[in-house]
Amino acid sequence: MDRLMFLGTGDAMGVPRVYCDCNVCLEARESGANRRLRSSVIVEGEWGCFLIDCGPDWRTQMETLGYRMTEKILVTHAHFDHIAGLPEWADACRWTGRKGQLYAPGEVITAILAQFPWLNNHLDMIAIDHGVQLGEWQIIGWKVYHGKNGYSYAYRLEKEGYSWGYCSDAINLSHEEKQLLVGLDLLVLGTSFYHEMAEFSTRSVYDMKEAELLLQEIRPHRVIYTHMSHDVDLNQDYPLPPEVTLARTGLGVDLI
Repeated sequence: MDRLMFLGTGDAMGVPRVYCDCNVCLEARESGANRRLRSSVIVEGEWGCFLIDCGPDWRTQMETLGYRMTEKILVTHAHFDHIAGLPEWADACRWTGRKGQLYAPGEVITAILAQFPWLNNHLDMIAIDHGVQLGEWQIIGWKVYHGKNGYSYAYRLEKEGYSWGYCSDAINLSHEEKQLLVGLDLLVLGTSFYHEMAEFSTRSVYDMKEAELLLQEIRPHRVIYTHMSHDVDLNQDYPLPPEVTLARTGLGVDLI
């Protein structure tokens, strides 16, 4: 049985935010229910495993799992909170004599190498513009609107009649961008706030109220919100649709 595990569930700043003394950040420092590393997941099965995204908390996430290496990582886009762990991963590959495999659309690979031009010395950079199979999962990716931050990629993964999607960084999706999210068994969706008050043109990720309207259109069977900021308090009982769960670090989900 394949399984999805959440290694990190935070937004770009993580929780607690170093400069902040709000109630959520204080709680995160004390009891830790709201402590959130940058968003990443691992997909595991008898065939092996792969990660989605490799942010600045990659080493901590790997140590927490007790893993000493991962050889395959799928990347959604080339923003700091999703790729800042790649140099550490590449260095680990160098020291262990392995060649890691990084999978991403071609333009994402180009953006990554513009920031870290030495990575392809230790990683195979594999463009997946026409899809890819990782483990037993058939994966297709497509560009989604990321608000003021430009674009990201969402992924749809299918195996033996089960389909799930990963869309961590998106907002105000067009009709075309929504189509591959329709009718999923599971959707992992980024929602940085419960209700974000910032002016819309400055924003980059759905809030939970907007996400509810999206879910009414695409109708996934189950939904897990991730990529959450310090606005979200896991100790609160938010009025969410019954199919929605808020991700916690270490949450595991059977993909069946």
